[in-house]
Amino acid sequence: MTDLLHILPNFSTTDYSHLIPSLEKHLITCTDLLTLEATDVAKRAQLPVLDVRKLVGDILAQLQGQQGLGRSNGATTSPPHVQTVGGLAERGTLRKSGTDLLRDWSTISTLSDDLDAALGGGIPTGYITEITGESGAGKTQLLLTLLLAAQLPPPHGLSRPTLYISTEHALPTTRLTQLLSTHPLLSTLPSPPSLSRILTLQTPDLESQDHILHFQLPVALARHQPALLVIDSIAANYRAETSSLTTTPSTHPAALAQRSADLVRLGQLLRSLARQHDCAVVVANQVGDRFAPVTLSPSHTPHHLALSSSPVPGWQHSSPSPLPRDMQPRPAQSLAAAAPTSTPAPHPSALTLDHQQRFFTGWGDAPPSSHPAHDHNLKTPSLGLVWANQIACRIALVKAAAYLHPGDPAPEMSVGDPGSAAGDASVAGAGKAGGLGLERAEWAPRTWRRWMRVVFAPWVEGVGVGERGVEFEVCRGGVRAVLGGGDG
Repeated sequence: MTDLLHILPNFSTTDYSHLIPSLEKHLITCTDLLTLEATDVAKRAQLPVLDVRKLVGDILAQLQGQQGLGRSNGATTSPPHVQTVGGLAERGTLRKSGTDLLRDWSTISTLSDDLDAALGGGIPTGYITEITGESGAGKTQLLLTLLLAAQLPPPHGLSRPTLYISTEHALPTTRLTQLLSTHPLLSTLPSPPSLSRILTLQTPDLESQDHILHFQLPVALARHQPALLVIDSIAANYRAETSSLTTTPSTHPAALAQRSADLVRLGQLLRSLARQHDCAVVVANQVGDRFAPVTLSPSHTPHHLALSSSPVPGWQHSSPSPLPRDMQPRPAQSLAAAAPTSTPAPHPSALTLDHQQRFFTGWGDAPPSSHPAHDHNLKTPSLGLVWANQIACRIALVKAAAYLHPGDPAPEMSVGDPGSAAGDASVAGAGKAGGLGLERAEWAPRTWRRWMRVVFAPWVEGVGVGERGVEFEVCRGGVRAVLGGGDG
């Protein structure tokens, strides 16, 4: 039962000290105790059945007590560590009712009204929110804006400090200073947010990340009471530790299984800390390419593979083949008749992951675009379905290239305009034309468009199938919605 104190840190093991060593030896977890029959667990661990049943009942009672789902009023006994009133377990109601949740509901603004409206008011406290997208989609830019907005008084923030945990690079203080000086709201405040109120921690590898999150993070949250906890990014160290370069083919499945167990424990820890300290936990996640099945039409078949409807010259007039008749090559006409000219890719079953992942990854249900490459630019958030079950909300930032047709005028660009591509060249990766301040650049092949999509969340409706979401742009002043962008 190696995960008992991870799941129930305050569980009293005094009455079960004679059971714990055997359960540890046979690797029996809390999940095994709650899902397997007590007789099977007792036989496996060679323990008395009655003692195992008592332990299972005590664990179940404490788990229900944490959720406010205690025994009925007719109960007459309770575990010794559970408070009782008149012999009845004091767990008759939930921790918070619906009215309490609405009264205590607090969010952190993105400082953009359209983005806040799509998020149901902003990023809420008490939940894990994931922001995922490919490189250059604007994940870090949105996180930096949240770090500053959380320090503002309501309704934009909570007037509390913030905590930034980095797994890839240090906190970009230069960019934060630029946001403070150029953002339309932050630059006009008499008491703007301060970089000194952003606490930072850095985890270069998975071992230090595990130690910081389980030991240093709870202490930092209790001491400083931050309104926002940012982890950028949650997948970097896991991908480095479980990649094919660090594991062998024989150990890779075991490493992935261990990673899944670690992700479940990490999700439970972050949810518990978010509820206990009433802070918003926002994690950035990376994505990987997903390849959809491609069906070649007859017009796209390579010329050297195309089958002629007439016999190949030379077959009918060639000399008799020395091979037996059943081994001689058949005419091309019969081959063409036997092989179908075009076979559409079969649609995956509704119960398969290939079909359902479009509903929780954020990619795969967008409407067809004018450029064919966009329809095959599918991504999948890292850490798989196990991590998707640990978060409450997933926000996908989708980036697509808007290609310029030959002869079309290039967008006007001017140096120094915070909203222009030129002013954002060092921030959002604008083209060379923007960096040089050229008003027309025929050699600039494309510009980038970005959309924010709420994939799933319990407090706001996600984007519908075929909708792109809210279009936004990254400029010197931060992240802002594009007027009239929408699903166009």
